[in-house]
Amino acid sequence: MIFISNSPEDTMSIGNEIGCNAKKGEIYCLVGNLGVGKTVFTKGFAAGIGIQEHITSPTFTIVNQYEGPKMPFYHFDVYRIQDIEEMEEIGYEEYFFGEGVCFIEWANFINEIIPEEAIWIYIDKDLSKGEDYREIAVNRKEVIGE
Repeated sequence: MIFISNSPEDTMSIGNEIGCNAKKGEIYCLVGNLGVGKTVFTKGFAAGIGIQEHITSPTFTIVNQYEGPKMPFYHFDVYRIQDIEEMEEIGYEEYFFGEGVCFIEWANFINEIIPEEAIWIYIDKDLSKGEDYREIAVNRKEVIGE
């Protein structure tokens, strides 16, 4: 499934729409270069599952947990992960297989521990189509080479 965004508001809205349909136990893997709007998308997704707290990227803490009305939201940013053992040290399996929904920015950095049923979301920008143009692709399997 492909979505087109022409503004940060569009990106947030698309994230919200996907979040509204999220279910307990699902894992969403977000991939995109720096500055494509991953955090904006994540804020929309969190709002879609009912999280009202301010969402910040857990770049240094690796994971933030938010309690929502339907389920917990586990927001990972694994950009700084150097080794899978770091994920084991924070107990990633409790989150991946817990009662909430997991959302992992930079998931391609840890794809060897991502369950096969995870949902992959790729955000790409194309400056030839405008400064704010984004293509957001949602796949059931990781796309090799992304």
